Amino acid sequence: MSDLVVFMNVTLDGVIQAPARADEDTRDGFSHGGWSTPYADGSVGRIASERMSDTQALVLGRRTYEDILPYWNRTGGPFKQMLNDATKYVASTTLHEPLPWPNSRVLGEPVTDGVADLRKESGGDLVVLGSGELVRSLMGRDLIDRYVLLIHPLVLGEGQRLYPDGAPASAMRLTDSTTTPTGLVIATYQVH
Repeated sequence: MSDLVVFMNVTLDGVIQAPARADEDTRDGFSHGGWSTPYADGSVGRIASERMSDTQALVLGRRTYEDILPYWNRTGGPFKQMLNDATKYVASTTLHEPLPWPNSRVLGEPVTDGVADLRKESGGDLVVLGSGELVRSLMGRDLIDRYVLLIHPLVLGEGQRLYPDGAPASAMRLTDSTTTPTGLVIATYQVH
């Protein structure tokens, strides 16, 4: 059985929307895009690589898939090769195979059933990058095994949140934490 791991940038007030770039996700008039960038340093990439070392495949929402892969392929960076080589399962009702990036497959409907089936396979972790809407649907089915949260010392006061009002209750256990020189806390939580 594989673990489903959510890997997510989040502010102290739970905002997950548009961490990387100003134009990344301006839905609902969100104007704080790029908020994670000032906290990035060399240790973040190293720690992220360590925490994702057992990745079997990526599970991505459509918006994240269409945004993250072209961005990393255009700019290069430490994750370009891993993103291209990894098997990518995409939650989408509008995309159809063949998809433009190598090793990409569309998850069938309902997506939560497709993810539940993937978890039954043996192998490494299934890692969800970003993909807030997908993560919230997986929470509702109790499919998430672990969270790796990059907690930024920042309050934005608005934006899409990881845990919206009415999210299911869930107990977690802290299994690892690291603080970077910029004050970013990278915390791993085991669900249940």
